[in-house]
Amino acid sequence: MPSSTAPLRRRVVAALAAALSVSIAAAADTPKPQYPNYPSETPAAFTPSTADHDYVRREVMIPMRDGVKLHTVILVPSGARHAGMLLTRTPYDAKELTSHTPSGHLAAMLEGYDNATDVIVEEGYIRVVQDVRGKYGSEGDYVMNRPVHGPQNPTPVDDATDTYDTIDWLVKHVPESNGKVGTLGISYDGFEPLMALYHPHPALKVSVPMNPMVDGWMGDDWLHHGAFRQPNMAYIYEQTASRDNSHKWWSNYHDDYDLFMQAGSAGALGRRYGMEQLGFWNKLLAHPAYDAFWSDQAVDKLLAAEPLKVPVMLVHSLWDQEDIYGAQAVYRAIKPKDKSGDMVKLVMGPWYHGQEIHDGSALGAIRFGSDTAKYFREHVLRPFLAQYLKDGAPKADLAPVTAFQTGTDQWQRLDRWPLACDGGCATKSRAIYLEPGAKLGFAAPAGGEAYDEYVSDPARPVPYRERPILPTGYSAGNTWSEWLVDDQRMAAGRTDVLTYVSEPLTAPLRVAGAPEVNLVASTSGTDSDWVVKLIDVYPDQVSDQPEMGGYQLAVAMDIFRGRYREGYATPKPIAANQALPYRFDLPNANHVFLPGHRVMVQVQSSWFPLYDRNPQTFVPNIFWAKPNDYVKATQRVYHAPGEASFIALPVVD
Repeated sequence: MPSSTAPLRRRVVAALAAALSVSIAAAADTPKPQYPNYPSETPAAFTPSTADHDYVRREVMIPMRDGVKLHTVILVPSGARHAGMLLTRTPYDAKELTSHTPSGHLAAMLEGYDNATDVIVEEGYIRVVQDVRGKYGSEGDYVMNRPVHGPQNPTPVDDATDTYDTIDWLVKHVPESNGKVGTLGISYDGFEPLMALYHPHPALKVSVPMNPMVDGWMGDDWLHHGAFRQPNMAYIYEQTASRDNSHKWWSNYHDDYDLFMQAGSAGALGRRYGMEQLGFWNKLLAHPAYDAFWSDQAVDKLLAAEPLKVPVMLVHSLWDQEDIYGAQAVYRAIKPKDKSGDMVKLVMGPWYHGQEIHDGSALGAIRFGSDTAKYFREHVLRPFLAQYLKDGAPKADLAPVTAFQTGTDQWQRLDRWPLACDGGCATKSRAIYLEPGAKLGFAAPAGGEAYDEYVSDPARPVPYRERPILPTGYSAGNTWSEWLVDDQRMAAGRTDVLTYVSEPLTAPLRVAGAPEVNLVASTSGTDSDWVVKLIDVYPDQVSDQPEMGGYQLAVAMDIFRGRYREGYATPKPIAANQALPYRFDLPNANHVFLPGHRVMVQVQSSWFPLYDRNPQTFVPNIFWAKPNDYVKATQRVYHAPGEASFIALPVVD
């Protein structure tokens, strides 16, 4: 029954509430104490004094045809008149890229990514850097490598139209210019000069794509022949999670090998990081095969269908650890359109991704005897840009192909790539065979053991470099840019890596082009990856560089996902325990195996954590492979008559 004290409690509570409300009202009516005003020491607007600067900086918002405005930095050299303009479009913060070292000198401001600073500053070009739509200071929505208008992009705008509209604005609003615009950039910023070639603006006079992203499935950033490049998950996370890259990837592991192993599949790791919120990540997960999503936006295919209207210099790095496919693919696509022979130039240097604007004297332990990058900037890039952007400049004396030949360490002037060289010498395909007894030779095997075998264990994948494997990046001390020239002895001693080596060479062996893998192999599983490496083995002693004794330098290497043996668009299970052919190209090489050196080929079935592990059981989508899908498999590589494995080398006579 109700307590007899309840009415009394209610009266007490009501009284307390009334008293509290009166106190609050009284406090509100009490005047607040007045303190003296202490004026701010920061002005409402500050105008820097730049009288001693050797440039004028302008930041503008350039309108696109759909009304979106793109943040653009324009750096005009002091006293510039009738100057050419060099445009870079970037997702990496135009403001930061034009403010590397705050200074009154333009050269200091431009030091860093994408800027061939010596050429840009000394030639007096107007430097223009723009944030692509949806990134940093630009309006609009960001789409990774936004496809051109079409099946993959229903909107009327893309990177090609944005470039066109930007150039149109620049030639009308930069009075110091001569109305001539060139575009250049590296990597993603190298993709943008290629987009400028699609329905180009009449004022675009030259394009220099360096190490460009071209086909993310075939051999650039995201996959290679269907195998997913896992370290780029960090890039996708940071690049697409926010407009200003403020969300940073993290790891609780010192060694990336451990990070990716404990996660299982790449899809499972992405889920742990909340990446299902990211549009591009979801597209990757939905398109593991080479379907229309990839082929429709492959830039080489896009430009192959377009008329060639603008001179192009494609810059390729022979040891590009990120985009080793793109420049060569575009060259193959557009060079046949160059009827005059002067519209398309190809440059190949002994560099990592983007090293052409830095010091090019060495790469890792490999020395070249000169600053190859400075040579490129001074003798190739500078005259090429001047020819098209500077009033009255002479025609550049450039060969169709300027290539650095490694091994001999010399620059070459070539008529075309890879079919000819100076003096008219031509390449021909020459097979070097995997032989019994771990031998490598130019004679087809005539007998002996039919195959070699190893056990590929997904629980113990072959690391792609010495552990601990640090995250990818370009910070001080990070050697990500050097991994393609790592000494391959770290893999040669493993029981799950087959190694074949030739006798010491008695004459130079010159290779110029893309070696073709012709592997005859079987697996006890129903899916498999095949990694093949072409390696230059140094003599046991190297007098002028002792640390290079016995060094195993990878000249060309790549991975192939076996489920695409019959076609990239449709994955199929592999028939277990059947010897089947696998054919794929390795990246281009321009290398001389010197006398006393030996040729080596390594074969393995994992390359971790650079590429996701193949479960070796066929599953519909490897991104979502379950723990029990990963099984050991016995791998056999054949070298019997009629079933001979070999590498077809593009040998120069």
